[in-house]
Amino acid sequence: MSNPEPRRIAQIVRLQRNSAEAYKECHAAVWPAVLEQIKDCNISDYSIYLDEQSMTLFATMKYNGTDFDADMEKMRANPEVRRWWEMTDAMQETLVVGSQGSTDAKGWWRGLEEVFRCD
Repeated sequence: MSNPEPRRIAQIVRLQRNSAEAYKECHAAVWPAVLEQIKDCNISDYSIYLDEQSMTLFATMKYNGTDFDADMEKMRANPEVRRWWEMTDAMQETLVVGSQGSTDAKGWWRGLEEVFRCD
């Protein structure tokens, strides 16, 4: 069962300047197991943008499930996703105080508040 309207999520993290090309390259060929897990966790319309001036990565996605916390726990439990995060976390600097990495329940990317939307 899915929600009548997807939950919209926006997040940011900082990219290390010397990792920009490697980050773009790995995202041009995301591992199939990672893509499959994203979809299996009820996430769709997922995009990541880079502001090269501030080296801020901005992600948007829609969550179509009914238990976000359980789906994120399922995501964290996938060994291939954990390997992917280990690689990409090394290229980033979190803005989440006290986070130890993407596998941390606090998260790695900082969530943002939606203040305006026009459909």
